[in-house]
Amino acid sequence: MSRQAAMRAAVYREPGRLTIEERPVPRPGPREVLIRISHCGVCGTDLHFVMDGWGRPGSIGGHEYSGVISAVGSDVVGWVVGDAVVAGQDVGCGQCRQCRNHRVSLCEAQSDAAMAEYVGAFAEFKLVGAEQLHRIPSELSLREAAIAEPLAVSLHGITQSGIRPGQRALITGAGPVGMFTLAALLVHGVEDVVVSEPSEVRRALAERVGATRAIAPDDLVVPPLPFTIVDEPYDVAFECSGKAVAVESALAGLGKTGTLCLMGTGAERPRFDAMRVLMNELVVTGAYAYDENGFVRALEMIASGRLPTDLLIAENDIGLDDLLHAMQQLVAGEIGGKLLVAPN
Repeated sequence: MSRQAAMRAAVYREPGRLTIEERPVPRPGPREVLIRISHCGVCGTDLHFVMDGWGRPGSIGGHEYSGVISAVGSDVVGWVVGDAVVAGQDVGCGQCRQCRNHRVSLCEAQSDAAMAEYVGAFAEFKLVGAEQLHRIPSELSLREAAIAEPLAVSLHGITQSGIRPGQRALITGAGPVGMFTLAALLVHGVEDVVVSEPSEVRRALAERVGATRAIAPDDLVVPPLPFTIVDEPYDVAFECSGKAVAVESALAGLGKTGTLCLMGTGAERPRFDAMRVLMNELVVTGAYAYDENGFVRALEMIASGRLPTDLLIAENDIGLDDLLHAMQQLVAGEIGGKLLVAPN
């Protein structure tokens, strides 16, 4: 059990400002465990919370993490100090309609994340409910296991889209969600995947991961009329940037009966071509969070060795002190792979 009294954490204060502060190391309740954080990924949502001011002052970001159990609550069974773990989604209330339909990510009892004073893993320790834990396979490093959460997000998008091997896909936005979606599609047997991304660094990385082509957003064709289909239409488009213009371009690139799956978060509101949706019987759906078994599938996929984790994860980890500067680089598109923070 950790005897450390204080821990360092990156605390959001105002748009574009983080401070590194000391906080008391939390003590686990009866059904909680304390995790010593090994690695925590920087998510696009973290960027919105810090750089765009979505967060609540005093909160600590970071929800893509791996670590080792440092202390366990009195009622915890099956977990001991020293176990290597990732934490999956909250189990939900179990009573609402969404939970009964196995859509736990949409539990109606969940609070608004943007308003909560979240205490995440941009810190040396984090408390988590024991029921959320997943054991890291022995062949998997803590560093690799930290990408289980964003991979689970991508797997959920693939589930929502209904894409099948042999179909053609477009991904708009080659940040981490887009890049993991690309890698997971290839594992699923979807071989023709075009990626649209403004950053040259990320376009080059997408081609190394296996994209058929990586193009600039301006290269996407938007037909002038709703019944006009592009020359090489897509069966499914995964919008991973959260940009309004990308949503509109992705929809315009679909063939008849195609599907647009919205995965990127953003405040911009697109203008949907409703007549295009109607006349071509398109499907527009969202992908929020995870499949019910998403973390299990993600860990299995990473452990299988079928993902190019050396490309998907940025080469160098950073410490808490460098987090804000790294966020600025991510917003500018200067970092291609998933950036991991090593707080300890």
